[in-house]
Amino acid sequence: MPGYTLNVLGLEVNFKAEASSARIERARTLLENRYEELNGRGRNLSKERLLIFLALGLADDYLQMDDRLAKLDEQLATLLNKIDSP
Repeated sequence: MPGYTLNVLGLEVNFKAEASSARIERARTLLENRYEELNGRGRNLSKERLLIFLALGLADDYLQMDDRLAKLDEQLATLLNKIDSP
């Protein structure tokens, strides 16, 4: 498993992951872009609060995509049942 050392939001982190370096870079870029978007909204929030909002936003995105995937799986199962039915 490859190891990575990244500077993310001014913090150096070391970790191992089974993801490609391109995928790790995409994730880092997403975090930094979202953080800058939140930070640029004109509110004077601490870094910790901004990180909490960032985590909540990403968790919400994940949950929405998970719900969407579940609905698509249901639709696919319905279509497959129609195809398999005589």
